[in-house]
Amino acid sequence: MHIAVDVSSVVHRKAGLGRYAAALVEQLVTQDKAGRYTLFTHGRFDADALPPALRALPRSHVPLDPRPWRMGVWLAHALGVSLDRALPRVDLFHATEHLLPPLKNAKTVFTLHDLIFQFFPEYHLPLNRWFLVNAMPHFLRRADAIIAVSECTKRDAIYFYNLPPEKITVIYEGVNPALRPVDAPELIDQARVRYAHGQPFIFFLGTIEPRKNIPTLIDTLRVLRARGLPHRLLIAGRKGWLYRGVFEHARATGMENEIDFLDYVPDADLPALFAACDAFVFPSLYEGFGLPPLEALACGAPVVCSNTSSLPEVVGDAAVLVDPRDVGEIAAATECVIGDPSRRAELRARGIAQAAQFSWERAARETLQVYGRVMATQ
Repeated sequence: MHIAVDVSSVVHRKAGLGRYAAALVEQLVTQDKAGRYTLFTHGRFDADALPPALRALPRSHVPLDPRPWRMGVWLAHALGVSLDRALPRVDLFHATEHLLPPLKNAKTVFTLHDLIFQFFPEYHLPLNRWFLVNAMPHFLRRADAIIAVSECTKRDAIYFYNLPPEKITVIYEGVNPALRPVDAPELIDQARVRYAHGQPFIFFLGTIEPRKNIPTLIDTLRVLRARGLPHRLLIAGRKGWLYRGVFEHARATGMENEIDFLDYVPDADLPALFAACDAFVFPSLYEGFGLPPLEALACGAPVVCSNTSSLPEVVGDAAVLVDPRDVGEIAAATECVIGDPSRRAELRARGIAQAAQFSWERAARETLQVYGRVMATQ
């Protein structure tokens, strides 16, 4: 079987989507020795962004930048035109970043990560929101099978698009096996000195954008500082869309000098940061899956996170769940975790066990089963 997988999100260095596509394809080619894999990309191509294990795979590239390519794909759907000639001849095409070209000569699988634009349209750029509202129904109807990254996302898809449940398979994302507990005190101290000026800190990891609810996290820090806690807030992640409000809120609340915006942090540094933090706090309003809190659990960090969307499903009983809109509740939960060593130890043990249930090896194995079922149908 010849399979093309869209890895455009990898070469465009998109955080969550890129991590999904890269980790999944690495495991697919490891497990599926009989399959032939081609990497599909569009727009600017950055080979250095590909993991070394994928650089030798055949590639197919459409030189159009993201905006004209997306519009071309949508128009092709609207007009009933096939785009088979834009891709190599393959048996199956896997769309991994919410963009499915209409194809007649290949089966298609579509990964649905979330439907955030349906719940929080104000948190999307207008053109992107317009595109998803108009194009997503075409993609979901046209795909031969849909992979949802959580039961929550599957329920949302059924609710908004009246899709048959049997068309959607839930396949959870995995955790990078390099993300594991760090027990070496010198590495933990080095991370605290390098990133937090040697001070105790609360940690957040994720793209800076409105739905991550970072202003509420800043307000939580202000409450904790008023109660005498000395902690700084470390925010790791690149700027996404509509990010300016976060920085404006930090200035308006007078907390900007108590916050370190770290931008991108290399994966190699994350385990020590998770180990060094006194709490990982993730008050996101909506997640299709929620990889950052799972990564924190894998490294043994005590996690406080939202009780919304997919997050309870992912973290299970290994995190303290809170209302993401209630600053008082988030502050109380964070203060409890910071001040109770036995509670932190309990959460650490539960977190490591919970994260162990999620692997890219399993995700790839279940994805191959979807491929097999799709190819078996006429």
